[in-house]
Amino acid sequence: MASHSQAETLALREQFDTEAQQKDASTLGMWIFLITEIMFFGGLFLAYTVYRRWYADTFAVASCSLDVYIGAANTIVLLSSSLTMVLAVRAAQLGKRRALVLFLVLTLLLGGVFLGVKAYEWNQKLAEHHIPGPNFHFEGVAQQGPAQLFFSLYFAMTGLHALHMAIGAGLLVFLIVQAGMGRYSAAYMTPVDVVGLYWHFVDIVWVFLFPLLYLIDRHLGR
Repeated sequence: MASHSQAETLALREQFDTEAQQKDASTLGMWIFLITEIMFFGGLFLAYTVYRRWYADTFAVASCSLDVYIGAANTIVLLSSSLTMVLAVRAAQLGKRRALVLFLVLTLLLGGVFLGVKAYEWNQKLAEHHIPGPNFHFEGVAQQGPAQLFFSLYFAMTGLHALHMAIGAGLLVFLIVQAGMGRYSAAYMTPVDVVGLYWHFVDIVWVFLFPLLYLIDRHLGR
């Protein structure tokens, strides 16, 4: 109990009276940040929905060019990382340092796998000349403009998501180092909890991106 009290005192910032108050403020701050991110991603989702309605046939054909099996596999990888993140938070709550480090490392590895697979997928699009720009070419549609618009939104949305994943990976590295030094315990695990919220948000965004980009109206493009 003494060590827990000492860890709590060392972690408490001077502007807060208690660790509970500090945790509530940190959690609220993260939720406010995530709301701004929802608005940011929401604009992209809205643009995609509008243009998909306008160019339904072309977007369906372009969507069929994406590898749905790779997308599905990456979805499983990311959902698995959410599970390991939950287990990491639980380990922190129980004060189990080794389990915390283990689950944080597993979450980081799964996040790395996701980014690696996404990089492989982007490289395929590069080889197929599906990168928007002067060399863009997509076979099977009469109008190249709407097809290029689809891939512009695809790279914007998946690229922004990958950026958030990379930031999350950096945060996980920080947590792993701090956890290895014994900075977190049942008395103080606010950073783990807050980063967990961020990681789950990134995962949820992909849960919406996958069906929008890979699945909706896929039968129309066949």
